[in-house]
Formats: sequence, structure tokens, C-alpha cells
Amino acid sequence: MTNKIRIAFIGQKGIPTQQGGIEKHVEELSARLAEAGLDITVYSRPHYTKKTKKSYKYHGIKIINLPSINTKHLDAITHTFVSTIHALTQNYDIIHYHGVGPSLLSWIPRIFSPRTRVIATFHCIDRNHQKWGYFAKVALFLGEWAACRFPHRTISVSRALKQYCQIKFNQDVIYIPNGVKTKPVKNAEKILAHYGLTTGNYIISVCRLVRHKGVHTLIKAYNKLHTGKKLVIVGGSSQTDDYVSELHESAKGNKNIVFTGEKSGNDLNALFKNAYLFAQPSESEGMSIALLESMAYGVPALVSDITENREAITDCGMEFKNKSVGDLAQQLSFACKHPRFMKQKAAEAKARAAKCYDWNDIAKETTMVYEEIIAENDTIRKAKRILKTYQVSN
Repeated sequence: MTNKIRIAFIGQKGIPTQQGGIEKHVEELSARLAEAGLDITVYSRPHYTKKTKKSYKYHGIKIINLPSINTKHLDAITHTFVSTIHALTQNYDIIHYHGVGPSLLSWIPRIFSPRTRVIATFHCIDRNHQKWGYFAKVALFLGEWAACRFPHRTISVSRALKQYCQIKFNQDVIYIPNGVKTKPVKNAEKILAHYGLTTGNYIISVCRLVRHKGVHTLIKAYNKLHTGKKLVIVGGSSQTDDYVSELHESAKGNKNIVFTGEKSGNDLNALFKNAYLFAQPSESEGMSIALLESMAYGVPALVSDITENREAITDCGMEFKNKSVGDLAQQLSFACKHPRFMKQKAAEAKARAAKCYDWNDIAKETTMVYEEIIAENDTIRKAKRILKTYQVSN
């Protein structure tokens, strides 16, 4: 393509990432697309980015901060609406929605900017998350339908989600997974010492502290163990303060359970790299970037047996029956007692992450989708011009 493709990302909270899988996905993908020469704009929420400027550059990406109604139910949809209206005035080639909730509004550019191509990425079946009430779940289901119907192309981040879209909405979507890239870790001893940790002597879980991530199940299972390995829970509230309080109450009295709050950058990488085991007890996922990161750092994983987790690890890790405290406790105990077996699984997981979940490959595949729909649009517009010329001449 001779001209730069102009792309707007809408739906994410913002970048640089504080927490959240969609945010990490957008940051990693947009950085590589910008580096490849595409003109990338990411719409962000000021309460997330902590920036007061409306517009600025970040690693070659244009960031536009626009307001939202920052409540549990209105934050995403109001920001998506404001961002979409703004995007209609910017002459983008592509508007790319991330998440099924934001995709609920993907009909707007289809109607009011017909030349703009629209893409949606289906990251997760959000209505399965327990924090949502009845009306929110209905809206999210409509968002799923919209993500599969309104955009010119729909991308799913897992094969399980691709199959779901085919069965539920009779829509053949494009599978392009989440990715992972490790970064060198500096001064790991400092962050470990801060929490009283030593290399290879703790179990780590990294996620937003929301109920469907299953951290309550992990704490209950860990409390049944007799092990010297600590449990480190990395993550913060996502407008779920009551649940976070419940987790702290459940962990009360066990000095080996450590809550670090949100972590990112070098601190998070250090905690990943030096863990003995990564535990993911989630009851619902799309394709967990935290799980992929643990694999890439050579940390073996123990995950709930939901389809999306099993797809990621295949036979490179361990699994337990979803929501089962007893089975999770049993598998944790086995993992702690068999370091040689876990080391083997770690090596297998690291090799799989490098082979299947490379962000550079993912960026290339995404670029191909962009170029395809733009070429398709150019062909349609050329055909219309020819037809119009023919009609005039006759």
C-alpha cells in the first residue's frame, strides 16, 4: 500500500497499560503497527491514563483522551460513543473496536461513514462475568451479536471463541490470537525482597480482582496446603471493592498470602520470571495474556479446565476442575512436591509461547486483514465509478 493506513482503536481503557488484557493487547499490537508505518490512533480514558492532555504521542502512537461517565455500567459505552463520534470526523480508513461491549456501537460508522472499514475483535464472552447484572448481560449479548454482524471483519483471539461465533451467530470469524513478548528483568532482588519473596519459592496469580477470575477459589485451596511456598496475588479492583475485601478476609490469618496490588513493567516481569508456579483459576476467559506471559517466562501453569485455558497450554501445563477447591488444592500440592516435573512443563510452555504467540506474527496477520478490506473497498468504489460512467453514457 502506497499511502499510510489510518486506523483508530476504540474500546480499550487506554495505553500505556495499567491492568487489563484488552489494554495489553492494544498496546502491543498498536506499537508494532506504528513501527511498521501505519498511522495509529488509540482512544483512551483520562481516569485510566492519568493524563490531562487531550492529544499526545506515545511510542509513535497518537493517543486521544476523551471523557466518559466513570461508573461500572457506563464507563465503556459512553467512552465508546464519544470516541466513535470523534472518529467520524477524522477520516480514518479503519475503525477497530475491541471488546463486545464497545462493538455494540459499531453500526454507527457503517451508517454515517460508509467509506470507513469497520473491524471488531471478540476478546471474551463478557456476559459470563459474575459482576454483571441481568440488563448488562443482555446488552453484552447484543454486543456479541453486533460484533459478528456489523463490522466488515471480526477477529477472535482464541479458536474457542471462533467456534462460539460460528455456532451462536453463524458467523465465520478470523482467528488471530493474543501474543506475548518477554522483556529483560532488572533489579529483581529488590522487588522480591519488598514482599519477602525468594526465587522459585512462591506461586503467583496475576489478574484483575473480579469474581470470574476465581481468586477466591485459589485462596481457599491454598489455605488447605502445607507448603513453604507463598501465594502472591497481583492485581487490583475493577470497580469490585467488595470482592477485594472478601478476598482479604478469606486470606486473613495466613501470613504466606501476599497481595501486591496492581503491578506493571519491570516489577511485574520480575514477579513473573521468578515464580515457581503460575495459577489461573478463572471461570471465564478469552485468551489470557497473563497465562501466555507466564509461559513465555518459563513458569509452569496450573489452570482451570475451561476451553480457553486448555487451548493455550495444551499439554504444556496442569489443569484442575473449574471452581473445585478440592481438586485445585490437590493439584497445587502435587506441583509443589514435584519440581522436576514442573521444570519439564516450564520448558515445554516456553517453547509453545515462542512458536504460537509471537506479537510480531500477530501484527503481520492483522495488517493483512487491514490491507484486504481496504483493497476490497477500493475495488467496490472503482466498480461503482465504472457503473456510474456507463449509466451516464447510456
